This record gives sequence, structure tokens and C-alpha cells, in this order.
Amino acid sequence: MKLLLLFSLVALAQCLVHRIPLRKGKTLRQSLREHGLLERYLKQHPYNPAAKYFSSSTSAEPMENYMDNSYYGTISIGTPPQEFTVIFDTGSANLWVPSVYCNSLACSNHKRFNPAESSTFISTNDSVYIAYGTGSMSGVLGYDTVTVADIEVYNQIFGLSETEPGDDFYYSPFDGILGLAYPSIASAGATPVFDNMMREGLVARDLFSVYLSKDEKSGSFVLFGAIDPYYVTNGITWIPLSAETYWQITLDRVSINGEATACPYSCQAIVDTGTSLLAMPNNDLTKVFSALGATSSGEISCEALDTLPDIVFYINGAAFPVTPSAYVVKSNGACSLAFEGMDVPTESGEMWILGDVFIREYYVIFNRAKNMVGLSSLA
Repeated sequence: MKLLLLFSLVALAQCLVHRIPLRKGKTLRQSLREHGLLERYLKQHPYNPAAKYFSSSTSAEPMENYMDNSYYGTISIGTPPQEFTVIFDTGSANLWVPSVYCNSLACSNHKRFNPAESSTFISTNDSVYIAYGTGSMSGVLGYDTVTVADIEVYNQIFGLSETEPGDDFYYSPFDGILGLAYPSIASAGATPVFDNMMREGLVARDLFSVYLSKDEKSGSFVLFGAIDPYYVTNGITWIPLSAETYWQITLDRVSINGEATACPYSCQAIVDTGTSLLAMPNNDLTKVFSALGATSSGEISCEALDTLPDIVFYINGAAFPVTPSAYVVKSNGACSLAFEGMDVPTESGEMWILGDVFIREYYVIFNRAKNMVGLSSLA
């Protein structure tokens, strides 16, 4: 077994696979709290995680969805390369970064792309507009070389922001967003970065995989074009997508202590690296809080941590547990559940969002060739 794993790792190193490390850093929520701005921000902009999905506008993606995201990677755009810190987001499809055209305060504290300093930039007359819960990001579209790990994607379309929402995002730890969802949800019909990687044969396989380490600072990565055999020794469960828009799958049910506490007759779920917590319909949230002995706001006794049960997600007939150490958040001596409520009814059922709380428990494979999500337990 060890010899087979060694051969697999050697093969992995020799083929067209590309690993980009993700670093875990300070969240926007933490930055706002440190500057005494969090309470004001939350009053002005009530958090609505549902606004990111299935909006009636061209593309809606509230920046509040990234309030608790703490995994970031580095890409570069242009010749010579200009570096940016981005969220690799499976819940959206566009690539955009701040630009020198942007005069918003939010842009002033971030790296800004300068087309004049890139010999490969191609301008367009096309505009891009992405609606947010706190305002909007508007800008122009352009083409240039985008480098992700050691992959160079030539003539990649991307957004150059001219305005960004909310002065509070002056403190955000990321510059932009690189979407990894399907092109059907991309604003302005822009082709996503990974679609161009596939089309140009820049990856060995039409898939990418994600590992989010529980380590405070390092170890996380996105791997383009391959599955790392080191992380799938427990086998892979493949789950067909129920829609080729987001990475959307069908949940059979969610159980606590052997009881179908939530989603008893199946519902929909999106596997989203761009959302930190677990989001569920408010009715189910109330049931989960009650089953775990939490308050209506999700607070729970830290002393109860050792006695809390796993929350088990049944997907495509298989069980995927999430342990208390994963779903309980400790902060300033208090404990709370890493869940939030949202109501997004769809034709195929109510919607859940399986964010980083879930993803950290599994090695997750996003397979475009077969339109499936693969999960391998890290336990």
C-alpha cells in the first residue's frame, strides 16, 4: 500500500497538476472588530447569506458572505505579473480584482491592477456589474494573462473594479475573488478561469480538489487537474450534481443522535468554499439548535463540547459526519455553533450551504468531466 502511494505521488508530481497553497489569515469580521467597526457594520448591513444564490439580478454576491472566510491564495495578472490575494470561491464564477480606475475607499487599501503596466492587457468596451448586499461592484472587462500556481492562462477575461461597496471593506484581507462555479452563473457571460484551463489543455484532468487544513496558518491548498492520493486513502464517494450552476447536490437528510432532525425528505445543498459556516433554512436551524441544547442565537456551553453528538449528513446514501470540534466556534471564552439561517426555496427543495465547516472534514473533489462532487473522509 505504501509503495503504491509512493508511485502515485511520483506520478502526481510529473503530470499536469498544479497546487496553489492557501493561507489561513484574519477574517474581515476580526478586522472590523479590532477597529471598533463591527457593531456599526452589522447594524447597517444585516447579514443575508441567501442573497448570494439564485438572485434575480445578473449576478448577486453579498460581500458579507466573505465576513468569516479566512482561506486565501495568491494569483498574478499581466506581464510582468501583478500579484493579488483572492478567495477561491466555488460559489461564484467571475474573476475580478481592484483596479487603478477605482477611487472607492475600499480599493485604496488593496493592490490595484494597472493595465498600463501590462504589455499583454487587452481592453474592451464591456462593463461588468455585480450586485452586493451592501452596494455594488462595477467596472470594466479586460483580457490578460492570469497565472494560478504555475498555470498561465492567456487572454483570460476578468473584471477590473471601478467602484466597490462599503468603506468598511477597506479592512478586508483579500483583494478580489476567483470564481470556480459553472459559466452559466457568470456575470456578463465571462468565461471562468478553470473553463479556460480545461479548454486549453492546461490541466491533466477536468477537475480540481480542495483541502482545508485545521492548522491555524498553513497546509491548505487547491489542486488543479488532479486528486492527491495522500488524502483519499479512505476512498472517494462520488455524488452527482443536481444542477450545473453552483456545485449543487441533493441532501437525503441531516441526523443528530440517529434522528432525522432536519431536511427529513431531502433538500438541496451547495458545496461552497467561499462561505465559512453551515447555512440552512431557518426552520431547520431552530430544530438543530434545539437538538444540540443551544440558545436561539446559537450560543452553547463550552463545557458541553465533549458530550455533543456528531451532525450526520446523508448524501447519495452515504453518511458524512461533522464533529463538534468542527461546528463549535470558541471566541473570547464563549462558544457558539457555526451555523446560520437562510431561506432559499428552489424547485427541487430548500437550500443548504456546506461551507468551510463541512469542507474541513473532507478532501473535496470538484469534477467537471463527470459533473460530480467527490468526498473523502480525513478522519
